[in-house]
Amino acid sequence: MPNAQLLMTKILLVEDDELFRLGLRMRLQQETSLEIVAEAEDGEQAVELANRYPLDLVLLDIGLPGIGGIEACRQIKQKHPNLPILVLTSRSEKPLISRLIATGAQGYCLKGIPAESLILAVRSVAAGASWWDQTATTEIRAAFDVNSMAVLPTKEEALENPLTKREQEILALVAAGKSNQEIAEILYIAPGTVRVHVHAILQKLEVRDRTQAAVLAIQKGLVAPELLIN
Repeated sequence: MPNAQLLMTKILLVEDDELFRLGLRMRLQQETSLEIVAEAEDGEQAVELANRYPLDLVLLDIGLPGIGGIEACRQIKQKHPNLPILVLTSRSEKPLISRLIATGAQGYCLKGIPAESLILAVRSVAAGASWWDQTATTEIRAAFDVNSMAVLPTKEEALENPLTKREQEILALVAAGKSNQEIAEILYIAPGTVRVHVHAILQKLEVRDRTQAAVLAIQKGLVAPELLIN
């Protein structure tokens, strides 16, 4: 019997370069489970279309005319906090990555990424995972470096850690960019168990996604520094 029809991932494609947008659309729609339902070429249009269509993912360029990509990302997440946003851009400045995390983006890829990797990133982020390329991962980890200039948590904050030892281990691996399957293999536990722990972590920290959980936990000293070395 034929396989059941795959659920379609409905995508808003935001890119001001018309030729690049056309190439993206053609490549993405070669995948039977991906559908470009709308396209925007500036920040204002992106926000408007995100409010108009039911979406599973926004694929967003940052260097947009108008309000710009970061502000568009912020406004979209403000109204649709559960809508995943994957950034695809040619820019890789350090402050940009921090701002993207702050606005709630779930992923970051540089233009020039192989098509197969982009498809994987799109599917991963649409499914609720985070996807950060090597440049972003390096900057995220640098922000968590115990030798950085970050303000150390107070003794009171450290004592208020709501995470169990196992949850700290899992969150440290999440911060390192590991998938649930990879975490399960590293800790010798079932992927379903990892999902349960990740859900508990998000609930305890009152955050929307894995990236925000990692940032908040390490800023407050909720993850032991030695867990972040490897």
